[in-house]
Amino acid sequence: MSVVCCVEQKAHNFLCARELPRLHTVNRVGLLPAHVNRNDRAIVALVMLAHGMVHTYELSIPIFVAIWLREYAIIDLGLSAIPVTAASLGVMTGLGFALFGLGALPGGILVDRVGSKRLIVGCLAGMSGSFFLLAAAPNLVVVALALVLWGAAASVYHPAGLRLISTGVEERGTGFAYHGIAGNLGIGFGPFLTALLLLFFDWHVVAGVLAIPALAAAVFATRADFEEQAAVAAADGSGGGGDDKSSTGVSSFGEFVTESKALFAGGFALVFAVVMFSGLYYRGVTTFLPDLIGNVIGIEPIPIAALLPAFLLPGSAAAAPTLEVELYVYAGLLTIGVLGQYVGGKLTDRIRTERGIVVGFAALAVVALAFLPVASLGIIPLLAICALLGFFLFMVQPFYQATVAEYTPAGLRGLSYGFTYLGVFGVGALGGAIAGFILTVATPTTLFFVLAGFAAVASLLGVTLLRKRPASA
Repeated sequence: MSVVCCVEQKAHNFLCARELPRLHTVNRVGLLPAHVNRNDRAIVALVMLAHGMVHTYELSIPIFVAIWLREYAIIDLGLSAIPVTAASLGVMTGLGFALFGLGALPGGILVDRVGSKRLIVGCLAGMSGSFFLLAAAPNLVVVALALVLWGAAASVYHPAGLRLISTGVEERGTGFAYHGIAGNLGIGFGPFLTALLLLFFDWHVVAGVLAIPALAAAVFATRADFEEQAAVAAADGSGGGGDDKSSTGVSSFGEFVTESKALFAGGFALVFAVVMFSGLYYRGVTTFLPDLIGNVIGIEPIPIAALLPAFLLPGSAAAAPTLEVELYVYAGLLTIGVLGQYVGGKLTDRIRTERGIVVGFAALAVVALAFLPVASLGIIPLLAICALLGFFLFMVQPFYQATVAEYTPAGLRGLSYGFTYLGVFGVGALGGAIAGFILTVATPTTLFFVLAGFAAVASLLGVTLLRKRPASA
């Protein structure tokens, strides 16, 4: 027996030596620590790429809206025509963003049946196709159709990607951290790249250019090789995927209702409440923050002609566009979230996730109360409070993502993340409407008090989770 073990050990060492160069190759893609195994690397590389794409397109759409307001006068529906206003374009673009949130639940159900990889490939291909359609759009009706297709395609990503991390990545917290970092890079880079391209090209051309990366990512995704249930199999030692629902998901409406009731009968109900308040805070603070920052800074837009040589300017210098400073401060705030995602993700492997929820949302409440008083002190205090907001706004995400995984069975992970992002992007979308109403009838100070209340409630829910943590978690 000892001879056999010795031979097997030598064979194992030989295979590890053969595998090492390939691990380093994947490591260059995912930028993961050297000790992370090959399956984790392959999964994290894919979800980082896809997550960055989703948020690149999400945050590029508002940049186009300003152009459509100037370029179009009506939305021709055939039998009637609707004047183009901020309200009508808001409804039009809102259709796509609504599907982005509402589609997460059916996406979560579907991913438990067909697996994550197929849905991620479909998501990337669908987003690419929707932006190619946007590039060819002759009118706003086709633009609206393209945005609806984008929302439907993008909606399946979060339940698919997060389920893949929770069931396939053994170092789950690290996976969530790098996944969040990629999303924040897309959030910050998407609007910046779109605005930069629009300085030199028509918006149709820019939309077509943006469609290409997602198509290339879809091709890459089809070639990705990994085991989706590796972490669950390692946890129970069976290779079969964990609990009794680890590979079956739900197969009928009746089973969907039954399993949903089972999810909400336990601690997941409190987790769902946390993510709803997180979504309300997120949309509430980000929707109108550029305008608020602009009012605090009080700096006039900077003409491009003052920054570029004359031969690089599109047309005459007088007709050259201007840089809206508050947009770049806003993009920087979102980019700071990369650090928050990384710190939050790493901490989920070291502390109880409920404790991270308590501390993170308490910090967001304090930042909301301090934002306007600190920002009014000058440009440096403004940048500092914006950095703190960006850090904590995204630091809490890995904590509630990991908490969902701890309070749900592996086989219903897609369903649970579907409900999660229904709460974050669906219910949370009301945060923008609430913020707009408050700013219309009250003051920015009132808005930030309400935002602090959202964060405080989420923090108190975290305290409740700490006290009532079930033994299974």
